[in-house]
Amino acid sequence: MRIRSLGVIDDAVVELSPGFTAVTGETGAGKTMVVTSLGLLLGGRADPALVRIGAGKAVVEGRITVARDATAAVRAEEAGAELDDGALLISRTVSAEGRSRAHLGGRSVPVGVLAELADELVAVHGQTDQQGLLKLSRQRQALDRYAGDAVGGPLAKYGEAYKRLRAVSAELDEITTRARERAQEADLLRFGLDEIAAVEPRAGEDVELAEEAERLGHAEALASAAAAAHAALAGNPEDPEGVDAGTLVAGSQRALDAVRSHDPALAALADRIGEIGILLRDAAGDLAGYADDLDADPLRLSAVEERRAALTGLTRKYGEDIATVLAWAEDSAARLTELDGDDERIGELTAERDALRSELGGLAQALTDARTEAAERFAAAVTAELASLAMPHARVSFDIRQTEDPEGVEVGGRTVAYGPAGADEVELLLAPHPGAPPRPIAKGASGGELSRVMLAVEVVFAGTDPVPTYLFDEVDAGVGGKAAVEIGRRLARLAKSAQVVVVTHLPQVAAFADRQLLVEKTDDGSVTRSGVKVLEGEDRVRELSRMLAGQEDSETARAHAEELLAAARADG
Repeated sequence: MRIRSLGVIDDAVVELSPGFTAVTGETGAGKTMVVTSLGLLLGGRADPALVRIGAGKAVVEGRITVARDATAAVRAEEAGAELDDGALLISRTVSAEGRSRAHLGGRSVPVGVLAELADELVAVHGQTDQQGLLKLSRQRQALDRYAGDAVGGPLAKYGEAYKRLRAVSAELDEITTRARERAQEADLLRFGLDEIAAVEPRAGEDVELAEEAERLGHAEALASAAAAAHAALAGNPEDPEGVDAGTLVAGSQRALDAVRSHDPALAALADRIGEIGILLRDAAGDLAGYADDLDADPLRLSAVEERRAALTGLTRKYGEDIATVLAWAEDSAARLTELDGDDERIGELTAERDALRSELGGLAQALTDARTEAAERFAAAVTAELASLAMPHARVSFDIRQTEDPEGVEVGGRTVAYGPAGADEVELLLAPHPGAPPRPIAKGASGGELSRVMLAVEVVFAGTDPVPTYLFDEVDAGVGGKAAVEIGRRLARLAKSAQVVVVTHLPQVAAFADRQLLVEKTDDGSVTRSGVKVLEGEDRVRELSRMLAGQEDSETARAHAEELLAAARADG
């Protein structure tokens, strides 16, 4: 990795060799920046506070060797990355303003792609991981990870059924909790539909009745006007001497017909006057019929006004006109059908919920059985590892239990609480010595013991779910003496099958490393390109002496350091 402007590091190159690499240095020298840099390369959160003061951005570049058929290589190529001689080139840039960019194999990619590769490439563990192991959910996840498909298969089926049950229960709760509101809505709709049905309005009826009411209200005036117009056109029988339009037009036509043969133009005018006569007679006939048909019955007017009042009662409540009222009735009838179907829907959902609860109970039982079987193997394997970590009498076990809950699912003849991962509460127990009762590791393990339990768990994982690289950030905190030697020895054994990088303050651990890197600051407090160097020979002895006694030139410390190195080489 090349690290620039990250924390105390100005510009440094870190070469991590195959096997076991130990990263050492005085407190505050920037050892953890190695862990932070790798975290950034693997999609970790970009914190602008990491950018070195005075720099505009921090840059981390890395070269990771992967097999071409490895899952990480396939995913990288899917993202458009290209492998460089069997290696992935990754870079991450973090600006002082908080912006972050990621590149993979020469292509710009979302940071999430790097995070996807992380699980396949590197397992990172530090002090926060130890604290995480104290959480019951993390302990269950660790057991499930160890169990593999034996738990993964039932857990996937359980998860699908659990999601469906949540959805069904939510819909059922929504319907039942709103039952009163929905019943009130249904009653209002029924009342409105009954009121409209009682009136039986027709489309356009309100317009027709308005016209009829207007006509009936002015019947006398209309009849008088029609009679006067008819008399003007066709004459008044009571006044035979009167002159009407029809008589005058007829006289005009007779005058022209007498001479029409002498001039075609005059003949055309005579024809037009003839047409006028026909129109006058038709209009006069229609006026006579209108007067005869005109109904001036007050009773009819009263009936029309009464009907209009009924229609107005509907438009006042349900729409601006009868067309809108009828549309409301159609929509309301459909909504009422939906509301009336709630009882049937409640029955369907209740039946499905009960069936899903029963199914979940069976799947939860299968998960419990699979976890119980895996827990025995997992605990035995971790216990065996602890024996090689200076805890020969420690015993690890798992407590797999359920909590009774009347609203839960039936597992093993009991109704118990359940969640998205089943009904089990999984707790890792430790008995540090014979005669000691198994206790939760949060209460029964010291800091040093917890570090060793964490390491033992990871070593067991390495045999079942291996990744190419393991990075431990001071997981040996709180450990010393013989236990520290055993941790170093166990890490060296793990490094025979994977790349192991350890940031440590323990010389007993560092002595077992195939390569030791020293991180040291210059006088101005920065780590430069020359500030991360490989220690060999006398330099390594001096650093181990410093780690042992704080005195690089102490003869006693030097002798002890040489003894540690010799013992580590002999063990390897």
